[in-house]
Amino acid sequence: MAFLSGEQVIATILKHDSKTTSYKLALLRALNDVVLLHPELGHQARDVAVPLRHLAELWVGYYWPFTDPAAPIYQGARAVREGVVRNDMSFRLALTRLQQVWQSEGQVGFLPSDGFFLISEMRTPRRRALYSSALLKAYVDAISTVKLAISMPVKHAGVGHWTVFAKPARLLDLLPSIYPLPGTRPEEVCVVVKADLWQAFSRLSLYVEALSLHEWSLFTESVSQVGGTSCARGTAYTLLTARPDNRRPLTWERNQVDVLMLEQVPFTCPWTQKVLSQPDHYDLDHLLPLALYPINELWNLLPVDRAFNQHVKRDRVPSDERLTAASHLLAAAYTNYLRSPGLQRVIREDAALRFPGLPPAAGFALQLARRATQFIEDVAAARFISRF
Repeated sequence: MAFLSGEQVIATILKHDSKTTSYKLALLRALNDVVLLHPELGHQARDVAVPLRHLAELWVGYYWPFTDPAAPIYQGARAVREGVVRNDMSFRLALTRLQQVWQSEGQVGFLPSDGFFLISEMRTPRRRALYSSALLKAYVDAISTVKLAISMPVKHAGVGHWTVFAKPARLLDLLPSIYPLPGTRPEEVCVVVKADLWQAFSRLSLYVEALSLHEWSLFTESVSQVGGTSCARGTAYTLLTARPDNRRPLTWERNQVDVLMLEQVPFTCPWTQKVLSQPDHYDLDHLLPLALYPINELWNLLPVDRAFNQHVKRDRVPSDERLTAASHLLAAAYTNYLRSPGLQRVIREDAALRFPGLPPAAGFALQLARRATQFIEDVAAARFISRF
């Protein structure tokens, strides 16, 4: 296969590769999301090992609205083998089972964004511990089944087999020069994304997402549904872009911050420099807006001036200059979190999910603030987010 640039590889898979399911589109979209959510790895200029588990989590979010037991939307032909109609997706039954357990545990109605809400909950250990063993088992089973399915588009991307991506392998069997995604365990099976392809995703993040959604919507419209009907491309697009609102009330986090304030530990709003010292007189804001991606990790939650947050910031991101100027106030807030036994454990736990290699003691808050501000700036620049 002739050498193709990262941009050419992406364009070829999106526009020219044959597709009997939406798997290849889901793979590219997932890789694009992984690159977006780990922008600092783009500065390494190294091949990156992405665990199949991480991609499978994203697939749960993507495919959730298509596996509603009451109104399934097929993602490919349903072949007849040995007189039995096979599912369009190898993981449909596992994901449907997960939805059924999710509904049985008190969820109200079916929301297409529930998949993203669930994976956000499962990624955070303190929230994951709140769910039943039945739901945890159904989730693990679904992730395992999806991981097997992901190997197919990895194998068939491009011309021939294993031409764009090498066969997935355990991290411990890969070359030491390959950089693992944060949190990857040595025994996990990973797909390696070449440095030039990673850089291409970084440069074209917004466009890759837009084209992936467009092509996926068109593909879904082309698939025959129950009774020979079709799913309109607009409907597919709406389902593919559904994101959870702030359903997680953050009650525990607010209570911990309130306790610190009652103990005379003041916070300072990073945007207005207003001192915040009274419980219930501030907002616990997402630095990176929920509208972009639901990150409820503690480093992304900061007490801010309520009026400014609700009337000025809203779902925008600070300008580069404003973000840089506020870095020391983020560090001060993280230092305050370290004063609380509960928040100290959580801020370290959550930071490790996103920013590996932080110092264990001295300098932790300052380094976290620097990396958090760089992360937010990188994501804002990649997605051309509105700034204030």
